[in-house]
Amino acid sequence: MKLNEVEQILYDLLIPMVQEKESLQVKSMPSIDDDEIILLVYAKTEDTARLIGRQGSMASAIRHMMSIPARLENKKITIKFESY
Repeated sequence: MKLNEVEQILYDLLIPMVQEKESLQVKSMPSIDDDEIILLVYAKTEDTARLIGRQGSMASAIRHMMSIPARLENKKITIKFESY
């Protein structure tokens, strides 16, 4: 699985959850650790709050879901949420 595929999986998972669909972006960042995938999620402030959820419950569920494709590659996944 290529890194772009992991980005696309996360994007497809998040797009129904946001109101400002055109502002959603998922980008990968290089990691010092070869066994880690770092993904940054950019969205409008209201959508970022929705994606993180109360006490981070939604963000935790998203990270848990994304651990499945990462495990197929024997990698750890880190997802960070940013707003603009």
